[in-house]
Amino acid sequence: MMNAIQTREAPAAIGPYCQAMQIEGLVYTSGQIPLTAAGELVQGDIQVQARQVFKNLRAVLAEAGTSLDRVIKTTVFLQDLNDFGQLNAVYAEEFGDHKPARSTIQVARLPVDAKVEIEVTAKI
Repeated sequence: MMNAIQTREAPAAIGPYCQAMQIEGLVYTSGQIPLTAAGELVQGDIQVQARQVFKNLRAVLAEAGTSLDRVIKTTVFLQDLNDFGQLNAVYAEEFGDHKPARSTIQVARLPVDAKVEIEVTAKI
């Protein structure tokens, strides 16, 4: 059985999707961009925006009963691959010694002109 995950601690979906889906001991998040829970875009460089993205991911994962240390795979979408090093610094802070599998992709544009979007799959 699939269970949609929704928390007020992260921004509401801005389209016809949910924040995450839980099924068979796994949670799949939708991509999180640097919006506050109130839906406002966080202004700043890639590191400021990435920290907000991780704040949102932690909130969604907590609602599903899991956390960043249970993440199996991440997909990172960057507006500019030149930000890769700065993103990696925040990513390393957030995950610590845990190193999930990851893909990083440069995209032409992200919703609300965000600099970064991250989605994860985690074990519950």
